[in-house]
Amino acid sequence: MRVAVAGLGLIGGSVALALAEAGHDVIGHDPDPATRESAAAHFPVTADPAALRESDLAVAAAPFRHLDAVARDLGGYTGLVTDVASVKAAAARAFAAHPRFVGGHPMAGKETAGFASAEAGLFRGRPWVLCLEADTDLGDWAALARLWTSIGAHVVPATAADHDRSAARISHVEHLVAAALVRVADDPLSRSLAAGSFRDGTRVAASPTALVAGMAEGNRDELLSALADLGGELELARGHVAASTDRAKPISEWFDRARERRSSWPPEPGETVEVQLERGALLAFGRAGGRLETVESEVAVGRLPRVKSTS
Repeated sequence: MRVAVAGLGLIGGSVALALAEAGHDVIGHDPDPATRESAAAHFPVTADPAALRESDLAVAAAPFRHLDAVARDLGGYTGLVTDVASVKAAAARAFAAHPRFVGGHPMAGKETAGFASAEAGLFRGRPWVLCLEADTDLGDWAALARLWTSIGAHVVPATAADHDRSAARISHVEHLVAAALVRVADDPLSRSLAAGSFRDGTRVAASPTALVAGMAEGNRDELLSALADLGGELELARGHVAASTDRAKPISEWFDRARERRSSWPPEPGETVEVQLERGALLAFGRAGGRLETVESEVAVGRLPRVKSTS
């Protein structure tokens, strides 16, 4: 397949490397000359966005705020278009004029950015959300699902709305919480004593500011909802801590519920199942936590989370 990748940072660069390694005809574009020079050692690059039109698939891997510009560059393009942004409803609006747009989001990354951090194996075994809307062409969706599973990703069918709600709660709010934790420990003694808990809880506070700003701008409503729920939980915890001089049971019960849920993550995959390539069946599979590992002509094969016996 001839694949054009617009944007060669961590994710776009990793997409291009993975597809080139798999034998696809890849051409990359990035507005930064230094990035193009680095990428040129691995696959062909171009300084002209118009050159991306000579492809079967265009992958928009630019930062969220630049998706509108990429969409304009691809005006009149007749190939399949997808993206990798962490906000899907906003991406769909940016590419509304492209009838073959299928939104996507690989759930993989690092706190470091740029082509220097890209790697071909970044997506192996990782979920890759592929949006399936009422007007999505199922053939285009399946073609992308086959492509991403061929480089080791596990495709999760979802609507843009379902994705954005989940992403706000398992990624976007975590970036703000990590930043808040850094801010409340901003004194010399605390920073000197900080160790594993601080490191793990604040890792994504080292992410590029533009990435986090894009999450807040592009997924505002769902992020506000997630922050409200988080605030409710923290208020519960504050109340339990305030009452702990008299009794420790409430904070223990509150924490135990979270500890039990955390100990069961990530969910253990169950046996392989076949899923018909039909919108309703695919979305039901995704909402149940399923991940597709291969996509055939009429069915996809994947795994649902294993249901643990309560007996």
